[in-house]
Amino acid sequence: RRNYASHHHISAALTLADPILDQLRAHPDVIRCSTAGSLRRHKEIIRDIDFLVSSKTPESIIDFFTSQPGIISISAKGDTKASVILEGGIQGDLRVVSDREYPFAQAYFTGSKEHNIVMRQRAIARGLRLNEYGLFKSEEETRDPKLRVACNTEEDIFAALDLAYIPPELREDKGEFEAGEANAIPRLIEWTNLKGSLHNHSNWSDGAETLEEIATHMSELGCEYWAITDHSRSSFQANGLDEARLRKQITEVAEVNKKLEAEGDSFRLLTGTEVDILKERLDFDDDLLCQLDVVVASLHVAGSNEADNTKRLIAATENPNVHMLGHLTGRLLLRRDAYPINQEAVIDACAETGTWLELNANPYRFDLDWRMWQQATAKGIKCVINTDAHRNEHAGFLRLGTGIARKGWLTAKDVINTLPLAKLRKELEKKRGKK
Repeated sequence: RRNYASHHHISAALTLADPILDQLRAHPDVIRCSTAGSLRRHKEIIRDIDFLVSSKTPESIIDFFTSQPGIISISAKGDTKASVILEGGIQGDLRVVSDREYPFAQAYFTGSKEHNIVMRQRAIARGLRLNEYGLFKSEEETRDPKLRVACNTEEDIFAALDLAYIPPELREDKGEFEAGEANAIPRLIEWTNLKGSLHNHSNWSDGAETLEEIATHMSELGCEYWAITDHSRSSFQANGLDEARLRKQITEVAEVNKKLEAEGDSFRLLTGTEVDILKERLDFDDDLLCQLDVVVASLHVAGSNEADNTKRLIAATENPNVHMLGHLTGRLLLRRDAYPINQEAVIDACAETGTWLELNANPYRFDLDWRMWQQATAKGIKCVINTDAHRNEHAGFLRLGTGIARKGWLTAKDVINTLPLAKLRKELEKKRGKK
């Protein structure tokens, strides 16, 4: 744990950053403001929170920032910079610049370091110099405002370097320059594209709310559907359902849906299970699984043998009733390493069988990792951004998961739960049609 003292989940950082950013936006002396650094790039783990502001009166902004609620202590306070410690021990850094410098500072402090190196090299190759103060018509390092190329936004900087705009999430030097040169940056998924989640828990297993409470909440949020995929019997520590309880739940979901229909509400709960992948089989038989709308298969108790774990996951993909694999590697960020698994072999099996892969949007998981998604989608595998909700407020994980999906270059077409309910039902039937 000590090794992780300066590392924080993005969810904790956003909870602290969003209200401060709102306050800065509302300040009369602030012209423009944003976060920067790893938070703006939506990295799953961040070290500190970077804020950037443009203003003509930096001193008033520094004073305002350092007096925000939630600040435990002030580490440094200068004319244009300040560092504070926020709740949970996260460091917050503010930099105030002129509005002319703002787009250059925003690009520079967003990073990543690797991305910035390539940007600077592109500038040099065009007889320019790029730094946090500007893009300059110069063969050597300078800050001379007379030499600055006029750029009002980051888009202008990318255009000056013969690139399409590269969204912050993609700035990791992992293919964005080739795509930017070819004007082939995809239109990335937005969290508002999502219509619901297909891996969620209720108070029938280890969730907090009843089926009715979940339906009411998710309908009010504007979702079209929400799958109830409580744990199966082997997850006894999570109050997993046996066959009789699952059959009873199927009936109760139907009753909730009937009530919704009578009220003229088009929202629907979907029946399902998060079925445990056991050593030799799944935790439920096929005659029960085939009656469910949605089947998520997850490995909860993995062995130390990579080949054995991989074999179990591949066997699950070969079952026509399994729609997707849940939290593939079992990692818990800053707590538990991934299980030993040959992810490439499992991805190949998913491609072959038409099995989807989950992007588990719980901020402790974000599993499958964003670095693996280009490989998966190149093989035609669909992603499902799931909350793995255990409480109604976990619906907010859809937004976090979308940020990770964007880092993985995913578009709305790559993600199954952007589909409206009627089209989703057709896709859910497709794999079973391959029997």
